[in-house]
Amino acid sequence: MSKVVLITGGSSGIGKSIGEFLMDKGFTVYGTSRNPEKYPNSKLPLVALDVARVDSIDSAVKQVIDSSGRLDILINNAGAGITGPIEEIPEQEIKRNFETNFFGPINVIKAVLPQMRQQESGLIINITSIAGYMGLPYRGVYSASKGALELITEAFRMELKPFNIEMTNVAPGDFATNIAAGRYHAPVLEDSPYKMAYGNTLKLMDDHVDSGSDPKQMAEAIYKIINTDKPKVHYKVGEFMQKFSIFLKHILPDKLYEKLLMNHYKL
Repeated sequence: MSKVVLITGGSSGIGKSIGEFLMDKGFTVYGTSRNPEKYPNSKLPLVALDVARVDSIDSAVKQVIDSSGRLDILINNAGAGITGPIEEIPEQEIKRNFETNFFGPINVIKAVLPQMRQQESGLIINITSIAGYMGLPYRGVYSASKGALELITEAFRMELKPFNIEMTNVAPGDFATNIAAGRYHAPVLEDSPYKMAYGNTLKLMDDHVDSGSDPKQMAEAIYKIINTDKPKVHYKVGEFMQKFSIFLKHILPDKLYEKLLMNHYKL
């Protein structure tokens, strides 16, 4: 019997790549989108799901279980980018980002746990970000939301051990996807004291995504984790220097690491 996989945010980018790769490997895969009708040519069957609404989450999970009779793997991939000087980002946009990147994944996990506990098995993979390991200038809210998901996974996986349910984080670096198009950008204001620094950083961030790695690399990493008996707590996938930056943060004095980041962003 093929394992049943639910991937939030499976209509494009990393989620789509993972889903199509796993389908080719023989898994039964369901992706999600807030508006599945917008993707009539999707290779993945798409279920309507809005991670900001608990009723939508519950309905989508029920639909998958009713259709397949089980749910073996959840990949919490749906997420949203956000950029801007923290001082200038509207509070409602900060809350909206946490709804998508933090509270949403938690609520999807809560929705699948009863079924996995009944099966006495399951795997939950939370897609976070290398940005979640450090506070990045003009990406502070994004770093915080992804960092929060990293930390809560550490606690969650220990609570789930008695039920034979595994959980892990996978933190990608920059991949060539359309994430920049869907990202909330605080506008570069003409009278802002951050105008020059933020404008330059915004361009640098978009260049990194445009020259990012092939999302298939993430799909291959996820497939390898699925076939691991006891997944690690954290995985990092991306360019060597992006992963190395996390190692540097652990060994360098805080102020020196901060200086390296500021030099990188030309601040």
